[in-house]
Amino acid sequence: MAERDSIELLGVRAKGYHGVFPEERREGQDFVVDVIMTTDLSRAGASDDLGDTVSYAEIAADVVARIEGEPLDLIEALGERIAADVLHRPEIAEVEVVVHKPQAPVGVPFGDVRVRLHRTRSSAVTIALGSNLGDSTGTLGEAVEALREHVEIAAVSRPYVTVPVGGPEQPDYVNAVVTGTTRLTPWALLDALHDIEAGHGRTREVRWGPRTLDLDIITFGTTGGPDEARLDRDLLTLPHPRAHERAFVLVPWLDADAEAVLRVGDEVHPVAAIVAEVDSGGVRPVGA
Repeated sequence: MAERDSIELLGVRAKGYHGVFPEERREGQDFVVDVIMTTDLSRAGASDDLGDTVSYAEIAADVVARIEGEPLDLIEALGERIAADVLHRPEIAEVEVVVHKPQAPVGVPFGDVRVRLHRTRSSAVTIALGSNLGDSTGTLGEAVEALREHVEIAAVSRPYVTVPVGGPEQPDYVNAVVTGTTRLTPWALLDALHDIEAGHGRTREVRWGPRTLDLDIITFGTTGGPDEARLDRDLLTLPHPRAHERAFVLVPWLDADAEAVLRVGDEVHPVAAIVAEVDSGGVRPVGA
């Protein structure tokens, strides 16, 4: 992971009407904003693809829209809104926002007034776990503990035995779902999941074949909210494109979160409603 890389967008200037005095609201003044974004630039450096980085033009346009938008009393509030806008982008792990108010009515000679905010993402995440080699129930328990280093876990489902779907003949799976929040970007979290899998001997020689441990990001961000990650890249598609078809994901997920929702195409549905439409007969709690 290279989440100490950064993109710096400096000196974005626009006229706004923020301030506590009537003349500030009436006449307006210039505001200048710097945005320093912590991200991982390794993918973009390797691919030379705009889709693997952040559009500086879009960030700048969002900043200008905030400056020119709803008048606020405090530049602290303006900075907070700009930081939230930036962190809605899944590529950004942290952001520092500096709002300058060079024409502030201070009453004495001065060079600049600025506020500096530093904010870190905290995104909702749903992760599916599966194993069908070795002590699968024990492996899932160990994986949950390893996940705690990267995810503040809110709930863990019971383990479920699942009849394999597709792929070669193989043993039954044990599946579970974890919900929580993470400060990582989707790609950094994916790297962390791959490291946990590798630590349990996971290989990818046969598609849909047996495995000691499988960890998948199902959703990232609040489904239907401004921070929901909707990605379609070579290594990561979010939300998971086949989750709505998989009882071995949906049933444990509903066990972990009875109010869970999932995007299917352009619509958001309760997971409970999706479960009612799929064949879940091959999924049962361990020991049942």
